Amino acid sequence: VQLQASGGGLVQAGGSLRLSCAASGGRGTMHSMAWFRQPPGKERDFVSFRSWRGTPYYSDSVKGRFTISRDNAKNTVYLQMNSLKPEDTAVYYCAADRTPFTSSYSDPKMYDYWGQGTQVTVSS
Repeated sequence: VQLQASGGGLVQAGGSLRLSCAASGGRGTMHSMAWFRQPPGKERDFVSFRSWRGTPYYSDSVKGRFTISRDNAKNTVYLQMNSLKPEDTAVYYCAADRTPFTSSYSDPKMYDYWGQGTQVTVSS
């Protein structure tokens, strides 16, 4: 299974970006798909999660500004990021797993598959 992330870039504070991540190869449904991010010199943190048909979840730092969505037919997850702030600067990674929803959705160790990361830089 391969995850291909795209959509990162440089944007001014207050701007918007939309990330995409498509899963290909393998068999079976990616029930769990999520986004994480890793700022320079820091650990990888949870951003957002959405299961096959479930409720979206967000970290407190992005709630109300980011929206996660899925196209299940395409095994693709999106992250619409609005009102971006300089502190949103990070490498964003998509993650996927065939496990149905669990309470561990924010734990990176839960995910078997990871994208290559896409850089998001927000200037002040």
